[in-house]
Amino acid sequence: MNSSHSPRSHQTSRPPRTHPSLAFTADAPSHGMRERDFTVDGVPGVLWSPVSGTGRAPLVLLGHGGGAHKKHPAMIGRARQLVTGHGFHVAVLDAPGHGDRPRSAEDERDIAALRAAQAAGEPEGPVVVPYNARLAERAVPEWRAALDALQELPEIGAEGPVGYAGVAMGSAIGVPLVAAEPRITAAVFGLMWPDALFEAARRITVPVEYALQWDDTRIPREGGLALFEAFGSAEKSLHANAGLHVDFPRFVESESAARFLARHLTRTAAAPA
Repeated sequence: MNSSHSPRSHQTSRPPRTHPSLAFTADAPSHGMRERDFTVDGVPGVLWSPVSGTGRAPLVLLGHGGGAHKKHPAMIGRARQLVTGHGFHVAVLDAPGHGDRPRSAEDERDIAALRAAQAAGEPEGPVVVPYNARLAERAVPEWRAALDALQELPEIGAEGPVGYAGVAMGSAIGVPLVAAEPRITAAVFGLMWPDALFEAARRITVPVEYALQWDDTRIPREGGLALFEAFGSAEKSLHANAGLHVDFPRFVESESAARFLARHLTRTAAAPA
């Protein structure tokens, strides 16, 4: 489902700069990319860039899934497609309670409840939805602060195009982030319970690519279709793949996401000011 019109801004205005504290802690080649570990106000992240470092390029923010972290193999694979294939910069933050970040007592309770539901064969949604909503409340301001800091780098720049991509928990955090952040001009989502995301989805007007599994027994098809319908974007594409939740074709979808982001972010970069 597509439309030719692609608005480049959200309803909300851009917030004032806060100049958060960005500190690089490592800088080395990795997987054919330049890999820089950093923290922004204590939140750990990684920035992958072209080894050549030639000129300014778009930035893609990647959101990892639940139980993963900023350097999970899936994140490295997606980053390589964007960095080596399209010359972009890619940033990932550890979500609250993930990777190098300690879990709060509330995080531990939520994870214990999720494991109990899984062990009992009960639906996960009633646990995952509020858990991810609480993570998003913490993660969205962190992502916005990281974007402030990264756009201070000359190779990214304050006016450079920015995209977002994340499925599962990456969508649970990404949908409210993109709804709140007018600097993000294209986004890729998928595989998430819609319950807490409808209001934010309606505020998103930038181009969206959304993926779901047609035979998903964890996240009902109807919920995914309803969330896709809720996006306020005039230009949005739905990818419905056959199979269960675990059959999600990650490589195929990550290739599609890279092409989608390259098309829109390159178009944004080429547009007249």
